[in-house]
Amino acid sequence: MAYIIKIPTYKDSKGSLTIIEKILPFDIKRVYYIYNVGDPNIIRGGHRHKKNIQALICINGKCIISNNDGVKKDKFTLDSPDKCLIIEKKDWHQMHSFTSNAILLVLASEYYEGNDYIEEKYDD
Repeated sequence: MAYIIKIPTYKDSKGSLTIIEKILPFDIKRVYYIYNVGDPNIIRGGHRHKKNIQALICINGKCIISNNDGVKKDKFTLDSPDKCLIIEKKDWHQMHSFTSNAILLVLASEYYEGNDYIEEKYDD
């Protein structure tokens, strides 16, 4: 099941520094980000994976991740750059309710492979 981890963040008069090092349950092979979604009704994702594990961080703005592992359904609000959602391969997920300024950073355990995606439909 998907779960939230807190990313170490250091704040002082010069600003904030958030560090991702030795806290993810995988080695990073791919990095991408989703932004300029524009319409809060847009839904991204809607799949799960055979091998890929992902870490999702909304580094600006806010979005919601609906998750279903086949047993339990959850919704996670990502609204801080020090909050990281780990999505396991069994987790069907979709991202939605993006604010206009949202930037969703995704760190992935695998390189892109089209056949890794399972496009089955679950209710969120």
